[in-house]
Amino acid sequence: MTRQKKLKKTIRARSRKTGESYTAARRQVLEARRRKARGATASAMTKAPPAAAPPRVPASRPPRPREASLIEKTGHGLDHWFAVLDAFDRAKKGHTAAAAHLHEVHGVPGWHSQMVTVAYERERGLRAMNQASAGDFQVSITRSLPAAVAEVADAIGRADRRRVWLRGADSALARAWNAAFDGPQARQVTFKSPNYARMRFPWDGSTVEIHINGKPKGGSSIVAYNRGLDAPEKVEQRRAQWRAALEALKSYLTRERPGG
Repeated sequence: MTRQKKLKKTIRARSRKTGESYTAARRQVLEARRRKARGATASAMTKAPPAAAPPRVPASRPPRPREASLIEKTGHGLDHWFAVLDAFDRAKKGHTAAAAHLHEVHGVPGWHSQMVTVAYERERGLRAMNQASAGDFQVSITRSLPAAVAEVADAIGRADRRRVWLRGADSALARAWNAAFDGPQARQVTFKSPNYARMRFPWDGSTVEIHINGKPKGGSSIVAYNRGLDAPEKVEQRRAQWRAALEALKSYLTRERPGG
């Protein structure tokens, strides 16, 4: 039985026993688990250190994410949650179990539980910068664009327009992007709403995801997310390639605007 199924079973059992709503029962069960976990953590910290070596902390600590939102949501900063993950033994139990422990036992919201776990892994030397939990590497680049989502999608999807702005991009990236539309398994930009479109295509063993989001005051933002890179050296190479491509797209769209 998975942790989530076990949690739901416990909540339903309490709800039947006490007559509470599912939401009220869930709140009580999570609070009981948090109290139990705090007691276990405090107990672990007062005992003699285990025979095994503690997690290695790199001599040069990687930059930490901002903590304000985490403290607002949980009442604690990274040092507190890192101590919780030390006691949980993330090094042996893995990323998924650690994030689930923070979320299900301590009530840390889902996004924050992932953020804390990734920051912990980087600081303890369990994960390199830009490395995913599966071991591969990834990079993402974002640019604000002076055009609506539909206009950006057209500039990406139409071969004649794409040919113009891709002149300012890396040739290997340009070939991969053109092949995404013109190859044997042709892709297209897919609209999920008038203000959001996306596409996905392969590039040399990695996967590229393009996300275009409309902005409330006009214009849009585009994110190029390149995952599945097999070596850390490729991160900065791809970062430079995507920066050049998105800057070329931005310059093209700026010139195309009336008065641009």
